[in-house]
Amino acid sequence: MTPLEYFEQAKTSHAIPSDAQLQASYQYGVEADKLAHLVLTGTKTATTSALDLYESDEPLPIKNAYDVILDGNDDPVCIIMNDDVKICNYLDVSEEHAYQEGEGDRTLNYWRKAHQDFFVKEYQEMGQLFKPEAAKMILETFHVVYPLNG
Repeated sequence: MTPLEYFEQAKTSHAIPSDAQLQASYQYGVEADKLAHLVLTGTKTATTSALDLYESDEPLPIKNAYDVILDGNDDPVCIIMNDDVKICNYLDVSEEHAYQEGEGDRTLNYWRKAHQDFFVKEYQEMGQLFKPEAAKMILETFHVVYPLNG
């Protein structure tokens, strides 16, 4: 099933409004299956992306928007709705946000180590250099709206 078909199925089942629009569909990080499972169980309720790496024609995430989360095979796992979207400096990401991301031991130290490695590679792939002191991040918090029972 495609992400759009999955999204339409959620509308038909009245899990989301019939006029809802799909913002995006994507996998999380390098461990898509593991992270999708964390979303489904309610352990992962936040994510971080680098503002610097958005393409000029790629829309930024917005509050109250719907996304389809994909597994490692690009199959839909669930639909989330953004509760909040903020932009902040990489070095200003909080303990609370790190905890909400639900990964590792859920500490800021773990978050920084995992994300430092991830962003260094991501920036390199885009021909850029990751500078923690200058990098701007997009912080999203969300909840699962479909399937409701995970």
